[in-house]
Amino acid sequence: MRRRYHMMICLTMLIVLLTACGGQGQDQSNKQKTQDRVELTISAAASLQYVLNEIAAVYEKEHPNVKITYNFGASGALQQQIAQGAPVDLFFSAAEDKYDELVKEGFIEGNSGTDLLRNELVLIVSTNSKINGFGDLPKADRISIGTPVSVPAGTYAKETLESLNLWNEIEKKMVYAKDVRQVLTYVETGNVDAGIVYKTDAVISDKVKIAATASEQTHSPIVYPVGVTKESSHQKEAKEFYEFLKKEESIKVFEDNGFKRVEN
Repeated sequence: MRRRYHMMICLTMLIVLLTACGGQGQDQSNKQKTQDRVELTISAAASLQYVLNEIAAVYEKEHPNVKITYNFGASGALQQQIAQGAPVDLFFSAAEDKYDELVKEGFIEGNSGTDLLRNELVLIVSTNSKINGFGDLPKADRISIGTPVSVPAGTYAKETLESLNLWNEIEKKMVYAKDVRQVLTYVETGNVDAGIVYKTDAVISDKVKIAATASEQTHSPIVYPVGVTKESSHQKEAKEFYEFLKKEESIKVFEDNGFKRVEN
């Protein structure tokens, strides 16, 4: 009887020990999986928000060890953040000059990026507006564009209005926005009579209509460069995502959202 009792005690202790070891093994395995998971931070122009979220969903499904985190905003503001030391793995700009400045300052290697996309600039108004083109803008009370010094779309908009000899006449009517998405919101809500945004922003809203498309001769080329930052702490994974953005399947997603590829 006593022997059987001791055997039961030993068996119980063995089970407890094995369970503890198994639990530790599982904890170690989970810890290893957590350590292996990489989070990439992508600073990207606000006009890329919807399409990049779509691409991230596809990429993360194919690469479960990678988490894509976006920081969307005006390209000028994002450029300044990177220059001031913000931890960013890739920069996807809506303007070549903002990107080139980081290359010049040594934050991005010149051969680690490419001009990937193009876009168009359009004049948007509410669906019941009587404004039918840029020539009607003097009739508007309030017009919104991105702040030219930091928002590329705002720079292109100002160039277009200057080219059409409208800027001096309507400058006092301008309502400046932090990015193109804010311009779109201002028009959608009726806070302004018209706005100038990228075509890709205009087509996602059923609350506005495109009154006119700016001629490419009226503004600088709208090109989106993308590249890996020199200070990325995940160079391998960042370069892999960069290469994924250039693949035909990704380009097709961009094109489905209104962007055009840059023909090299």
